Amino acid sequence: MIEGRILKVSGPLVIAEGMREANMFDVVRVGAAQLIGEIIEMHGDRASIQVYEETAGLGRGDKVVSTGAPLSVELGPGLIRNIYDGIQRPLETMRKKYGPNIIKGIDEPALDREKRWYFEPAVSYGAEVTGGDIFGYVQESAAIRHKLLVPPGYAGTVAEIHAGEFTVTETVARLRAADGEILPLCMMQKWPVRRARPIKEKLAPSEPLISGQRTIDALFPIAKGGTACVPGPFGSGKTVVQHQLAKWSDVDLVVYIGCGERGNEMTDVLREFPELTDPRTGKSLMERTILIANTSDMPVAAREASIYTGITIAEYYRDMGLDVAVIADSTSRWAEALREMSGRLEEMPGEEGYPAYLTSRLAQFYERAGKVVCLGADGRRGTLTAVGAVSPQGGDISEPVTQATLRIVKVFWGLDSSLAYARHFPAINWLTSYSLYRDRLADWFSTHIARDWMQKTGELLRILQAESELQEIVKLVGMDALSDDDRITLETARSIREDFLQQNAFDEGDSYTQAGKMYALMELIFAFDRKMRKAVAAGADIDRLAALPVREEIGRAKSVPFADFRAKYAEIEAQIDAEITNAAKEETA
Repeated sequence: MIEGRILKVSGPLVIAEGMREANMFDVVRVGAAQLIGEIIEMHGDRASIQVYEETAGLGRGDKVVSTGAPLSVELGPGLIRNIYDGIQRPLETMRKKYGPNIIKGIDEPALDREKRWYFEPAVSYGAEVTGGDIFGYVQESAAIRHKLLVPPGYAGTVAEIHAGEFTVTETVARLRAADGEILPLCMMQKWPVRRARPIKEKLAPSEPLISGQRTIDALFPIAKGGTACVPGPFGSGKTVVQHQLAKWSDVDLVVYIGCGERGNEMTDVLREFPELTDPRTGKSLMERTILIANTSDMPVAAREASIYTGITIAEYYRDMGLDVAVIADSTSRWAEALREMSGRLEEMPGEEGYPAYLTSRLAQFYERAGKVVCLGADGRRGTLTAVGAVSPQGGDISEPVTQATLRIVKVFWGLDSSLAYARHFPAINWLTSYSLYRDRLADWFSTHIARDWMQKTGELLRILQAESELQEIVKLVGMDALSDDDRITLETARSIREDFLQQNAFDEGDSYTQAGKMYALMELIFAFDRKMRKAVAAGADIDRLAALPVREEIGRAKSVPFADFRAKYAEIEAQIDAEITNAAKEETA
């Protein structure tokens, strides 16, 4: 046991001497209250410690004890449906035991040591297994069948294995290694949060993550195993966009990290998710959700740990061959924690006071996303998708955190406060946002949705871009200066904005849109555009055509339930034909 003494306390930073034998990133216990900390710098026998709890009351000479182990998370059955703080302490368990306030020095295990799980063996006596192989199953939730994996680095012959009910710490199997050593296996393993879990191979993402949000799926898609950021000023809807992604994305598991945001936002998640039905399974969304809550009133240093805690848990489930999404809200608050610690360590500051290593730390987080071939003999594949919110002050995306993030991620969903204040949700600006996965995903959309999907969505973007240019002309010389074609383009663009891109997160039929329904809605808008152009060329009045009652029906079509949309859309298309034909006849009569 390595024991030192405190020399200095500066907020969440503690300097201790007598720690020469300690290692970087070792977890330490600080002071009489046994506060949890982590060594982040070593100078001779002096260790700089980042303390993850309130340091008020610590003083010079107080004892510091190293555990000799890095900051790690417990991985096993019982993670799903739980809510943890930044260092994986179960908040609900602590509330029941200690009351509503987190008491200093609490060291509560992340996984319930009393609960018994039914273990179903996946291998038999005498089988040869190695790190990453599946040796058993546990039905962890209604949506997830938990695959128990041989820890990386283990290998041997199964010498003993039993079905039955066990706690996570009880031995369920034993391996005989090549040297004759017996290795016990339980349902829990630990892993250091700052080290990525090993994989066999990293693959290029090739399949989209379908979110049911039309702006995202049609215009700026993200691949499973991809990376995205959602920057925007206060009130532009970052959290709501991330909630929608967490609720409706077609992934097997969601790890939602509330990193430095307000507590009421996590409260919304806790209240809403149990009541929402997962469109994939028909079960509660909490059956496939893990929450990490390190809100703005919790110690600032723990924000950094929360990001690593969340991504490590996500990697564990990815290693089972699952599709996992990590939603981080927000990486700006995490970067602020880095800035505070860097300042207290008296490091040379970079731009706006952020540490010079800000970009590399962000890259270390996002590079853990990806589509991979997992360890194990079965060659299973898993994906980990990372989506991070960025909260630039005043929406200034030129600030360091946003710019560093944009250099790393492949999808940019830029939020616009003017769209948010106009009640346009999601407030993703279609002129500034982009996705570098569009071309890579073209084959998937062409094969699984429609052969001309990319052509149609590209046309949407072209019309919206043309609208922006035409609006500049209208501001200068007025609408009368535009040609008939240009006026129709403006009408079609308005329909795309209001009838296609805008969604109602509280409408059951509109909150989530299946890809087939999206394509049919695009077809309706383009059908009206084609027939309107044909009628105007034959002499019909644009203003009259733009005011036809069927325009309202197109607007309401997005709320039609999925089971009924094909029949309803065919009815609307027939109505478009009839109304435009009648209007054209009356004009030319």
